[in-house]
Amino acid sequence: MVPSITFPHIKAKHIRNHTSFTMMMMKILYIIMICMVVAAPYAAALTCGDVNSKLTPCLNYLKHGGKVPVPCCKGVKGLNAAAKTTAEKKTACGCMKKAYKHLSGIKEDNAIALPKKCGVSIPYKISPHTDCNKYVKFLHYCAFLSLNT
Repeated sequence: MVPSITFPHIKAKHIRNHTSFTMMMMKILYIIMICMVVAAPYAAALTCGDVNSKLTPCLNYLKHGGKVPVPCCKGVKGLNAAAKTTAEKKTACGCMKKAYKHLSGIKEDNAIALPKKCGVSIPYKISPHTDCNKYVKFLHYCAFLSLNT
């Protein structure tokens, strides 16, 4: 006969309640984890608001030229770092085009020169004429070449 361990001060009813409580907590934890995994890709998505806030310090330079302000370059570099995925780069491109069209007085030469003046390299010109879809296709092509070389 195998000896069994008993705890006389714990009644069977308490053990059943504890097991039910543990199972319920496990289910809640599981649901929370699923929500975190599903929501994670959307939490860091780049928006036009992000693009505009990073580039607002550049407006004076874009309209009048001259020396690029330090906060402007900080925003340009921050935007370049924030746009990690192809979708985010396409979003940034589209947002810059929208802003370009809605803000009067921006000189195209200043916009084109801005990334280089801030030490950032992007494979397209900041212009109202830039086709963001071609830019994205170009990025896919470059990624394909780098994987197959």
